[in-house]
Amino acid sequence: MFNIVLFNPQIPPNTGNIGRLCVNAGAKLHIVKPIGFDISEKAVKRAGLDYWDKLDLTVWESTDEFLKHVDTSRCFFATTKTDKPYFEVEYKPGDYIIFGSETKGIDENILRQNFDNCITIPMTKEGRSLNLAVSTGIILYEAIRQNFKGSL
Repeated sequence: MFNIVLFNPQIPPNTGNIGRLCVNAGAKLHIVKPIGFDISEKAVKRAGLDYWDKLDLTVWESTDEFLKHVDTSRCFFATTKTDKPYFEVEYKPGDYIIFGSETKGIDENILRQNFDNCITIPMTKEGRSLNLAVSTGIILYEAIRQNFKGSL
């Protein structure tokens, strides 16, 4: 139904949790290299990710390659560098919800080029950001809520 995109993920448990979330939500996961860890079959098995074979996964060689192959008008870029709340967007099946790396976020040039499609999760000033897997769940399930027809 929806596409979750991780640009340059760095923390294996976050990606593992997001993979589980995608399996349970019927979403496709796109991982864009470079990746800060090994996602080979052997590494996934060793990590105990027994659902990984059920995951609809595409791995892209670079951000440029990914952006050349998708309609960016239906891409939403999660960032703390905007004031537009994620719940003000009308999500449609097939949309791409994009998250940057845990350490750097999404490249600022990409954010500037797609500023109208940048979204954020409102937070207090005491915190600087939420965990990547938590953020993914919040936004993905808002998109599902808007489009829910009784089953996933």
